[in-house]
Amino acid sequence: MSEVTALRERICLLARSMFDRGLTSGSSGNISARLSDGTFLVTPTGSSFGTLDPVNLSRIDEHGTLLDGHSPTKEVSLHTAFYETRGAKTGAVVHLHSSHSTALSMLPDIDPENVLPPLTPYPIMRLGKVKLLPYFRPGDPAMGDAVRGLAGKRSAVLLANHGPVVAGKDLEAAVYAMEELEEGAKLSLMTRGLSPRLLTTKQIADLVKAYDIDWDD
Repeated sequence: MSEVTALRERICLLARSMFDRGLTSGSSGNISARLSDGTFLVTPTGSSFGTLDPVNLSRIDEHGTLLDGHSPTKEVSLHTAFYETRGAKTGAVVHLHSSHSTALSMLPDIDPENVLPPLTPYPIMRLGKVKLLPYFRPGDPAMGDAVRGLAGKRSAVLLANHGPVVAGKDLEAAVYAMEELEEGAKLSLMTRGLSPRLLTTKQIADLVKAYDIDWDD
């Protein structure tokens, strides 16, 4: 099986898994992944994670130009911004409208520099700090500009009133990190107002050192 065929099938398999578990619904969300020749596979515009066809995935170049397949998601600039600014550290990008993360993005008193409180180690290990970005109209190229403005310092962002975007070193890493973000947001909402016991500064510093996490602003 060729690299392209294998990646096409893997994207559809993981997308279906997220759809079946309610992490995305309808035709929302999009995924991209880099191929070894520098081109990218992207989920098509208007497609559902539950019914993706490997043959129809869009293949684009580094500028977002369609090479073959169906028309790519209208939010392709959001994806290319991560590849441009994070280089070899990013091999895939996942964007969802998952419920808990999106709900968290609407609350008035979350920390825009790090939206997830340090409740458990795993979001820290997989995501680092998650930056809250302003609201943009879906498909607005300004979303990509906002990601570029971070200069590659964040692997995950939360778009206000919209949803999370996560970059990973490969497809599996991006999907797993996205799921960790959603679980972290869920725990944050569940414990909101209950004064939960947070990880200490020392405990966070230990994680950052042990797992070589990019934690600085």
